[in-house]
Amino acid sequence: MPDNTLFSSIFTQTLEQAIDAVVVIDANNVVMLFNRAAEQLWDIPREQVIGENVKVLVPDEIKASHDGYVNRNRETGENKIVGSSRDIEIVRKDGSIRWGSFSISKVEVGDQVLYTAFVKDVTAAVAERERTQMLSLVTDRSDNAIFITDNQWNIIYINSGFTQLLGYTEGEVYGKTPISVIAPYFSLEDVNSMRANLASGSAVHSDQRVVTKGGEEFWCSVMANPVFDEAGTLTNIVAILSEITATKLHEILHAQVIHAIASDRSLEVVMDIASRELKAFSKEVLPCIFSLAEDDHLQVLSALDFPPEFKRLSNQLQLCGEYSALKKAVHFNRDVQNTGFLQGLKPLFVSMGIRACWTSPVVGDHGESIGLIAFFKRESTGLTAIEKTLGSILESLCSLAINRENQRQQIRQLAYYDTLTDLPNRSLLFAEAESALREAKSHGQSLAVLYLDVDQFKQFNDSHGHSSGDFLLKELASRLNKLCINGDFCGRLSADEFVIIAKNKSTPELGNFVDEIRQSVAKKIHMPALTVVPSVSVGISVYPDDGHDISTLVHRADVAMNQAKSSAPGHCSYFSHELNQAVMARQKLERALQEAIETNQLNLVYQPQVNIDDGSLYGVEALARWQHPELGFVSPGEFIPLAEESGLIGRLTQWALTTACQQMAQWRANQVAVPVVSINLSPDNFHSRDLCQTILAELSAFNLQPSDILLELTEGVLLDTNPNTMKTLHEIHSHGIGFSLDDFGTGYSSLSYLRQLPIKELKLDKSFVKDLELSKTDQALSHAVIQIGQSLNLKVVAEGVENQAQLAVLREQGYPIAQGYLFARPLAPAELEAWLERSPVNAG
Repeated sequence: MPDNTLFSSIFTQTLEQAIDAVVVIDANNVVMLFNRAAEQLWDIPREQVIGENVKVLVPDEIKASHDGYVNRNRETGENKIVGSSRDIEIVRKDGSIRWGSFSISKVEVGDQVLYTAFVKDVTAAVAERERTQMLSLVTDRSDNAIFITDNQWNIIYINSGFTQLLGYTEGEVYGKTPISVIAPYFSLEDVNSMRANLASGSAVHSDQRVVTKGGEEFWCSVMANPVFDEAGTLTNIVAILSEITATKLHEILHAQVIHAIASDRSLEVVMDIASRELKAFSKEVLPCIFSLAEDDHLQVLSALDFPPEFKRLSNQLQLCGEYSALKKAVHFNRDVQNTGFLQGLKPLFVSMGIRACWTSPVVGDHGESIGLIAFFKRESTGLTAIEKTLGSILESLCSLAINRENQRQQIRQLAYYDTLTDLPNRSLLFAEAESALREAKSHGQSLAVLYLDVDQFKQFNDSHGHSSGDFLLKELASRLNKLCINGDFCGRLSADEFVIIAKNKSTPELGNFVDEIRQSVAKKIHMPALTVVPSVSVGISVYPDDGHDISTLVHRADVAMNQAKSSAPGHCSYFSHELNQAVMARQKLERALQEAIETNQLNLVYQPQVNIDDGSLYGVEALARWQHPELGFVSPGEFIPLAEESGLIGRLTQWALTTACQQMAQWRANQVAVPVVSINLSPDNFHSRDLCQTILAELSAFNLQPSDILLELTEGVLLDTNPNTMKTLHEIHSHGIGFSLDDFGTGYSSLSYLRQLPIKELKLDKSFVKDLELSKTDQALSHAVIQIGQSLNLKVVAEGVENQAQLAVLREQGYPIAQGYLFARPLAPAELEAWLERSPVNAG
């Protein structure tokens, strides 16, 4: 235990009650006294400290060396610690940090040397000192300009950022008002208003133009805050200036230009607005803005400071050769009168006193050059920082405006022009035609509408592919467009249909014009590995004879074109009212056929096919019949071609397939001995890749086998170049469904094609049977057909047999099967069943 006799009772109590912490150590560095304030500062009770080495109170990193430090002071007598004061970090029991200001006293008692440490808690002061140091560091090192004024508005402090930004030193601004130094243009009213706000305690935040020591102007964001003392008296103003020139110029220019663009102003007007706004910031620059055409010719968009002659001369300039570099990088020419691509404008530059030119390319969305900005100057000095900023901002705005204009043109092109041929599309064509018709009416002139259809284009497209078809259409469109002069114009209506509007042509002139069209179209078109000699069918209607509105004139020209196409490829036809009546009748029949299919007005009849040898039934052919309530009986030779031309053939075939399969299922259920039913299909049916699944679905629905039906084709399938046709034929055949080639000998009859088709039966056309017993030629032809069939191991059916003499010849030539009125007309299902119940067919 410490020798407390060394301390007087009064001295001990005094130290114990001290506000600051007191620690006393003996000659062995053992703690003798640790007062209540020390307990609170270190957060350690005195029982854990008194009697322990004093190093329990110091940070861990100096504990090992602490005794040596104190002892050296004792031994040498050098008072390095006595009488001094310093701040020392105190680590409390809970790990938190406090700071204490240590003052050490040396006390000699007898032969012992004691040390007394008085420790004042300065944690808050240290924190504030560090904060002040940091604030000072921030202020001095900030790039922003900072100044402080007194309550008389005079500058008393500036940081280094102020000098860097504005060029003024401390001595040049101290004692002056900031307004007089950097904003002399401020009005007295504005100054008083700002000072009143600050004096009332309100901060002031605004964007202002400021002037540097060198006279250069730029924009700053100014934040000024008032400082008051405890009595509420204004003592200082602290202001921070942040340079925002690029942002502000961008904001102002953008606001004006974007508003003009949003208001759908023309590109030239938008560029003029941009130039005016730019000149408000830099009066030394004469701006000029160009767009750049695909051939690199300049097109003046804005040249506010230049006479009209400048625009005329500039539009002749082209950025090519050595000057093509201007499209890629910024360039400055100090002697524009004698060098560079603008030398041709020297007289104009001399008269205006222009000596230098700065140019910057305008870059599009995809990195391409779409324009050029030129800043002309009357001095050969380079651009100021603010002028460079203006150029950079203007470049982005010009890019936006020119790109938008280009996009507008592209949208117009897409909206009003055909993407393949670049001719006016239907919308623009009709709009232009309406305008031309109004003009013709007002001047008492004629107007001709020519409707052109490329002959056999579908077959060409299917045979040679869409790329070749597109090539053909583009070439024809180009030829037609070149013929349209003196106000005539051409447009594309659909895939292979074009319309030409011919203005004020007499009948002979119109005839000559049509001849020119046909001759131009008929010139050879050379493609890779292919040469084509195209033709067009032309239909013509004329105002005022054939109609008084464009829709009628186009429709009637279309009617005339179809008439021309039905005559022969390359023909021309003028509209007539008789022709129109025929077309209307055809349209009426088409609507009636559509209704007949939907309302089940059609029916199937079945004509027997007989084995010639024994008279037994070989099969039946399903034939469509139509009895219309108003039109009466409509021949299959009329409504089936109509269905093919109008696109109804798919629905007609579906109806025939379903009806025939349903009837075959009934016969099977009733044990009626019909071996097979033949169903006629059109070549167009085979364009659908769904045909096979459709047929299989019908067979499955009525529980029939593939051998229960036979599909009859015409020779037209041999000429069908649609790539789906052969695929569909072989797919159907792969499921065991047979094919019969109808009307053999009347069409293409190519043996090479015949070998490619998966058929099991040929049908000799009735035209060869009609005079068979009398005509040696017909007998020779029929004999050839049976030999072909036998050589290819095909069944051959002779159609149209009407008498015994014809049958005798066919039997002699070896025909196995016959069909015709000699045996039976086409019969309704009940009639066929009755026919079967009668005696078998007498074959001779």
